[in-house]
Amino acid sequence: MVGSAIVRQLEQRPDVDLLLRSSAELDLTNQQAVTNFFTKEKVDQAYLAAAKVGGIVANNTYPAEFIYQNLMIEANVIHSAFKSGVKKLLFLGSSCIYPKYAEQPMKEEALLTGLLEPTNEPYAIAKIAGIKLCESYNRQYGVDYRSVMPTNLYGPNDNFHPENSHVIPALIRRFHEAKVNDEKEVTVWGSGKPMREFLYVDDMASASIHVMELANSTYLQYTEPMLSHINVGTGIDCTIRDLAEAVAKVTGFKGEIIFDTSKPDGTPRKLLDVSRLSQLGWQATTSLEEGLGKAYKWFFANLEMMRK
Repeated sequence: MVGSAIVRQLEQRPDVDLLLRSSAELDLTNQQAVTNFFTKEKVDQAYLAAAKVGGIVANNTYPAEFIYQNLMIEANVIHSAFKSGVKKLLFLGSSCIYPKYAEQPMKEEALLTGLLEPTNEPYAIAKIAGIKLCESYNRQYGVDYRSVMPTNLYGPNDNFHPENSHVIPALIRRFHEAKVNDEKEVTVWGSGKPMREFLYVDDMASASIHVMELANSTYLQYTEPMLSHINVGTGIDCTIRDLAEAVAKVTGFKGEIIFDTSKPDGTPRKLLDVSRLSQLGWQATTSLEEGLGKAYKWFFANLEMMRK
């Protein structure tokens, strides 16, 4: 999802030649395959958006896969990029790197100050390792590898799997199917009270390119060698209940929304402090209502493809 959004923006640039590989063409967990790719292609810059991602269910069900695959992807790509002479790289992490009870909104300085949310700890550990890989190669070898930590993302090319998706695509699919099947109610996991921040994926792509292209002197002015990541979000959050009601409205579902309190809520609140990125000259432009409308339009247009 994020990679395709970055590609959509970069392919409009006459000064950029894109080198793209699908997961079927290049297995990023295969060290030799990644080494061969970087050695052959002579890459100038790399955006590391690839990852194994999922919602609470997926994280709880496949913790070993989440930590192993993400660690392998990061280690292989970052090391091979360095060995082949890539001077600039952008690593995309996740807001789940912060402690479960971090002060809100979460500043970059909250990293490694407390215990992580248990349901996604393996994924978070992997993403923290990615940040530290970038910082370590910067410190030891003088390269320019940067990290951005997005809040919850959604939009075109999202994963709408009924079990393994994140909250927005899961709700979009559930409410759409309930409307089509004329169901009277939709059940949502948890109490509906946790608060979350959501960023439309094209805004994330814009922020990623903005951070990548900052002058090195500017980037270093607002970061530290061992605290170099930058939060990316809207700075605005809402309850899961409000989100569910918004998705119901966008999809046209008129029935009742039931909250299953026997299911886990996850972290009580996840709101990023985006003041650092704002000072660096970037702000989100897509409202949640507008973004949900675009996401549902894409989902509806690609229903047949997702059924295959």
